[in-house]
Amino acid sequence: MSAWTSEALDRIGGAEELQVSSYRPDGTLRPFVTIWGVRVGDDVYIRSAYGPGNGWFRRARASGTGRVAVGGLEQEVTYAPAPPDVHDAIDAAYHAKYDKFGPAIVGTVVGPDVVDVTLRVIPRP
Repeated sequence: MSAWTSEALDRIGGAEELQVSSYRPDGTLRPFVTIWGVRVGDDVYIRSAYGPGNGWFRRARASGTGRVAVGGLEQEVTYAPAPPDVHDAIDAAYHAKYDKFGPAIVGTVVGPDVVDVTLRVIPRP
């Protein structure tokens, strides 16, 4: 597995939004979707604010691979389940980054209801 560069982690950590995409079965890239994402240590995580039925989430999980774009950077990635011991830290990162938008919107990406719709975003060479 590859690791994020310091520059990429800084861009992701500082960006309000990420663009995520996944690959279709025929190998073509789907259009990018704008979502929130957070950095926790040297890892990047994304969550589906509207549950497991959200289109981008279903496709990313099914494909397992895709691309992330943020701040002029585009990176090939693998989408993987998040480790079970990191969810409190992910919640804290979402609160720190997005609480300015209010509890109603932040509440869609924190707490026990989003554990199953959390993906770790791992860079690929």
